[in-house]
Amino acid sequence: MLYLDNAATTQPYKEVAQTVADVMLQHFGNPSSIHKFGLDAEKLVKKSREVIASALRARSEEIIFTSGGTESSNLAIKGAAYRYRSRGRHLITTAVEHASVTEAFRQLQAEGFEVTVLPVDETGQVRVEDVKAAVTGETILVSVMHVNNETGRIQPVGEIGRWLREKQTVLFHVDAVQGVAKLPLSPDELGIDLMSASAHKFKGPKGAGFLYKRTGIDLQAQLVGGGQEQGIRSGTENVPLIVGMAKALRIATDNLAEDIRRKRAFRRIAVEGILGLPELALTGSRDEEDMAPHIVHFTYPGMNSEVVVHALEQRGIYISTKSACSSGEPEPSKVLLSMGLDRAHASSGLRVSWTEEHSEADARRFVEALRGVIADLVPVSERTKGGR
Repeated sequence: MLYLDNAATTQPYKEVAQTVADVMLQHFGNPSSIHKFGLDAEKLVKKSREVIASALRARSEEIIFTSGGTESSNLAIKGAAYRYRSRGRHLITTAVEHASVTEAFRQLQAEGFEVTVLPVDETGQVRVEDVKAAVTGETILVSVMHVNNETGRIQPVGEIGRWLREKQTVLFHVDAVQGVAKLPLSPDELGIDLMSASAHKFKGPKGAGFLYKRTGIDLQAQLVGGGQEQGIRSGTENVPLIVGMAKALRIATDNLAEDIRRKRAFRRIAVEGILGLPELALTGSRDEEDMAPHIVHFTYPGMNSEVVVHALEQRGIYISTKSACSSGEPEPSKVLLSMGLDRAHASSGLRVSWTEEHSEADARRFVEALRGVIADLVPVSERTKGGR
């Protein structure tokens, strides 16, 4: 079995799973309680916050625990929009964001905020000059993802963030769910004010995430109650998942440079194999420095991408398609359409994603299996066309 859908979710580190179980059974106190069980739980939460902050070269008080990337992005975007709307009601985002970001902006737009959605180029990158041109005196928030979850395209968040930092009145949110623990990332150095992350993307537990909130930034709480997490995110802290998330992030960043090298080696083999198949088209930039080391995306125009997914599954290899299905026909990807691809390409996207544990031999196995699947599918496709 070769699981190559790690941009969707990852298998937790064994030691993380064991830690989660141990904390759940042995340190089950409520961190708000003043007795020993509560104080022990509070210490674990405090230590976990410090571990995560250290990995990001941030301050521990800048880490807000949430249930995952979706909640973090909603808290950042809505919390900032509501808190700072007295300054202005103009928001900026891009055409290739994750649904959790897109839908948050859509909701705010329905409430009377003005939302500018910036286009991207043919590789999926937003142009820095477009961001600069879109900012007005009414702009209070810009949101640009770090790594696209579909194509793996890296956005120039550092250049954007440092320019926005000079503006002082415009906040910068980054959805870094696919970037944390995959690439070097220090939000303060990049000029990021708010940053979303999710534990299950870096071999941590599902249901845990965090929001980096730069010191001095205020947010309007979206969940109110007991006032946990500095009053920004009420609800009893999920201590086992928080501890597991911190441990996973520490492990994932301990040897980051070597892990990136291994992932890029896998990617080079995969890209070479894809480029060697004339039926396929590689998505994104050909410059590997523009692309995340753990994702490759390609299209197979004229072929239902789900057919390819299931054909590879029969060979013990698991990849994904980001296309939703309606009435048996794949819907075109909004991300790919935004990049200028036609419907045939945008309806046939396939994503392969791996971890540092995957070897170059695994990459060659994938390429060989893909080559075999296409060899099997092309005659079927030709027969189908001939019968019409």
